[in-house]
Amino acid sequence: MIVFDLKCAKDHVFEAWFRDNATFEKQRRAKDISCPVCGENKIKKAPMAPNIAVGATEKNGTAGKATKDTAMAEKMMSTCRALRDAVEKNSDYVGPRFAEEARRIHYGEADKRSIYGEASDRDARELHEEGVSITAIPWISRTDS
Repeated sequence: MIVFDLKCAKDHVFEAWFRDNATFEKQRRAKDISCPVCGENKIKKAPMAPNIAVGATEKNGTAGKATKDTAMAEKMMSTCRALRDAVEKNSDYVGPRFAEEARRIHYGEADKRSIYGEASDRDARELHEEGVSITAIPWISRTDS
């Protein structure tokens, strides 16, 4: 296994494990890797510092920075997966019609309900300007990259 620091088109840096470089390249070309922060799938390798193995604990008995960072990332990913599951279970998927449907609900033209889908940055900005209450959430892939 090999770990790479990766960077999305929006400059978020994250870490991912792969069997080898060929596996990374195959998944990157297929756009199977997505940023855990924004969901962007235009990914490239980021500059990396060498990984120097140290014990599981430092002299003061606390976990090393890499161990803490990994645990925090795992907790964040678990929370994001739980959020996705809750949204999918309790909301209607409207896909690319999200902005249109959010407006219809806001203006009373459709029954009030929870929805989720995709919206461009421009659509999201316009919805906010109109007073339509929406939130962008980190929509992580179900596959581990």
